[in-house]
Amino acid sequence: MRRIVRYRVKPEHVAENERLVWAVYEELDRDRPPGLRYLTIRESDGVSFIHVAFVDTTDGKNPLTTVAAFKAFQADVKNRCDIPPAPNDVEVVGSYGFGLR
Repeated sequence: MRRIVRYRVKPEHVAENERLVWAVYEELDRDRPPGLRYLTIRESDGVSFIHVAFVDTTDGKNPLTTVAAFKAFQADVKNRCDIPPAPNDVEVVGSYGFGLR
């Protein structure tokens, strides 16, 4: 699975959103679930975020969904947003330096 999720948070919730995102990465760094590559980007407007998840597991399940900090991040995300998360499955056409094909 290759998925990109875009959303825009309300300006007053940017710090909270980033704190919740960092908690996800702290848990991922600690537990190191196999088969997951994950990236979060904040766009130059300061309020728009993009999450990129590449899942390559033998059972096809996304290990991110079992991460407690990710569940906490998702719990109130819609209330933090001006534009709610919009997931989009994607296909890599080409890459350089990312080790993707």
